[in-house]
Amino acid sequence: MTRRQLIALVGSLAVAGVDLRATADRVVKKGRLKQSVSRWPYAKIPLPEFCRAIAEMGLPAIDLLEEPDWQVARDHGLVVSMAYAGGGSIPDGLNVTANHDAIVRNFEQKIPRAAAMKIPNVITFFGNRRGMSDEEATANCATGLNRVKKIAEDHGVTICVELLNSRVNHKDYQGDRTKFGVDIVKAVDSPRVKLLYDIYHMQIMEGDLIATIRANHQYIAHYHTGGVPGRHELDDTQEVNWAAVARAIVETGFTGYVAHEFVPTRDPLTSLREAVALCDV
Repeated sequence: MTRRQLIALVGSLAVAGVDLRATADRVVKKGRLKQSVSRWPYAKIPLPEFCRAIAEMGLPAIDLLEEPDWQVARDHGLVVSMAYAGGGSIPDGLNVTANHDAIVRNFEQKIPRAAAMKIPNVITFFGNRRGMSDEEATANCATGLNRVKKIAEDHGVTICVELLNSRVNHKDYQGDRTKFGVDIVKAVDSPRVKLLYDIYHMQIMEGDLIATIRANHQYIAHYHTGGVPGRHELDDTQEVNWAAVARAIVETGFTGYVAHEFVPTRDPLTSLREAVALCDV
């Protein structure tokens, strides 16, 4: 290509609105797995700057934003793949019936607003045990979710209940095993009530990730990543074969989002680019 032809090509791309820097920085090549990234590990980077950076990588979405930030993501062409919408807290969740009224009230207000912003998922939690039996917790969680499932169904938003480890990060959390969560999702029996399967947390609690995902994928609407141990980079310092797990998720026919939720120990955007490339199977 001659210098004149190259100049003409650059000019035509600019006229067409192609961001050459974004094209050069793009990490996602295959895109069979829709990847996202949780906001909180990158909180030191101003949100507009972070949105620009991840959009340039080729990520279509950003995870775990509060309502005041939803529009910022949209302004940068990103989907809010998982939103906070008042679904209780990690220790104070659905397993305690006294928490239900507040969760229901918040979802009644915020799920319609999330739907208007084209947000596919909102998060909620099972809560801490505090001596409660699994049988009582299962019944209570199902009761609470049955109260909110219709509003989720009517607005096309999926309520995702997160599985977390109770060994390292969230002592006493009751939703610390896949079967516990699956039993509740089955009891509620709604296409709009599913699990957020955090791979980091479930590797700590159960391992056997690929077999578990294959056996239960129909009950899972969303995934999170994080290196084990430590919840750091998805690199050779930790024990999960991320490319194999990513391929297994793709092979189930999953069409939702896998959001990176690790805490970088090195340059954060470099670590994120490496994780995105690794999971772009």
